[in-house]
Amino acid sequence: MMTHTRYAFVKAGWHADIVDQALAGFLKLIPHEHVDVFDVPGAFEMPLMAKKLAITGRYSAIACAAFVVDGGIYRHDFVAQSVVDGLMQVGLDTDVPVLSVSLTPHHYQETEHHNAIYKAHFVEKGREAAVAALSIIESRTGLQDKAA
Repeated sequence: MMTHTRYAFVKAGWHADIVDQALAGFLKLIPHEHVDVFDVPGAFEMPLMAKKLAITGRYSAIACAAFVVDGGIYRHDFVAQSVVDGLMQVGLDTDVPVLSVSLTPHHYQETEHHNAIYKAHFVEKGREAAVAALSIIESRTGLQDKAA
């Protein structure tokens, strides 16, 4: 069931060739004309952007995509956990569903073979985010109908 609902899709710029595939997967189920796309520098900026978008009241759901890898300088798992926690908090605070397509591999090797695997995985995860967004909206609509 497709409604004329608006969605926001926030994507981090790091590893854009991989992260952009999540948007491609999302758009396989939700038409582009119903999706506003926003770019942020990295994963850490996604929760604030999601909050700013949520409080506009324009979006029924917000999907956020990032690829957080071990660059050898910092503990990437701390960054990833902070991002996911922040996205969850935005959803709880604003009552707008915020979906995470923020992936953190255990061991990232920047090879053509591995990148191809991650790109395909991001397409699938983007599609799954679209399924989740549609499902949540349908469930919420059902709750509103029962409450009326």
